Amino acid sequence: MKGIHKMDISRRKILAAGLTGVGMLAVPSILCAQDRSLKVGVYGGYFKDSFDENIFPEFTKATGIAIESVAEPTGEAWLVQLEQAARAGQAPADVSMMSQVATLKGQETELWTPLDPAKIGHYDDLLPQFISKYPDSRVAGIGAVAWYITLVTNTDTYPEPPDSWAALWDPENRDRLGLLALVSNSFLLEVTAKTFMGGTDALDTEEGQLAAFEKLAEVKPNVRLWYRDEAQFEQALKSGEIPMGQYYHDVTGLAAADGFPVRSTFPKEGGIQDSGNWVLTRASDKTEEAHVFIDYMSQPEIQSLMSRKVGTAPTLRRDTLDLTDEEFSAVSSEIEPIIPRYDLYTTKSDWLNQKWTEMIAG
Repeated sequence: MKGIHKMDISRRKILAAGLTGVGMLAVPSILCAQDRSLKVGVYGGYFKDSFDENIFPEFTKATGIAIESVAEPTGEAWLVQLEQAARAGQAPADVSMMSQVATLKGQETELWTPLDPAKIGHYDDLLPQFISKYPDSRVAGIGAVAWYITLVTNTDTYPEPPDSWAALWDPENRDRLGLLALVSNSFLLEVTAKTFMGGTDALDTEEGQLAAFEKLAEVKPNVRLWYRDEAQFEQALKSGEIPMGQYYHDVTGLAAADGFPVRSTFPKEGGIQDSGNWVLTRASDKTEEAHVFIDYMSQPEIQSLMSRKVGTAPTLRRDTLDLTDEEFSAVSSEIEPIIPRYDLYTTKSDWLNQKWTEMIAG
């Protein structure tokens, strides 16, 4: 689930491999009728497998609600399917894990049934960026999982870690960088704005967006690879062929734990924090079951477990979790994150893609 397109199979494979059993967790006391069920859309492959084997059976034991998991495609194909099905009064899944941009696009057609905060026990413990709201403040989505893109380096080439995203612009790093290839999954406009323009509010206007593109264009001589294939960059980072770039904090940590000379650094400007939401399609008649599910998945015990075993960052405040400092730093940071400007990727997608091709990666 990453960028707009979430975690792809290669990353899911690494993350999900470690997910093991979940104990019984506190849930609201509810009547457990045998015929209660819920269809839940999650990303296919290993990510879905890990939920099927370890999370969903324990949820069913605790609540009596049977889960039928549905493998959803990455990108926005699932949004289109849900939209078409809802028009026909059908729900291919009741609850789905959706990217932030897809959540916003679904709001435009009132695709999501508003969620009741009173039925989510830890609602007030959710970090604000993990509550997606309609313009009139109804709750459209609740953060399911989060992850970070950070500044990564090969430790043989860089014995000392860089402390700022400004390192990407340093002339000393000519032809040394690997950066994500799309405006909508690299979030480099936001990095540029946070590092040089006082924050991502600088992107509110087209003038500010153009200024960010112009500043970001200065990084081009330093870029050896604009990558779409994560594995390609990861191998080049490990070998030192491309010794610096942006990559996923958790996967880099796993590589370092396996003995490779790599490190992930949260720059002083913050890591890029991306995330996905639980949303409820308006075609579903399982509103009560959906709230029980989202409440369960938002509990500190479950969020801590996924941090330990799946490598995702928690969506709740740090002080609600029982993660050690080491466990927390393996997936997250206390440094204020760079939050992507998802609104721009819904309202100005074509223009941003055009400028990205013209000025940056073309």
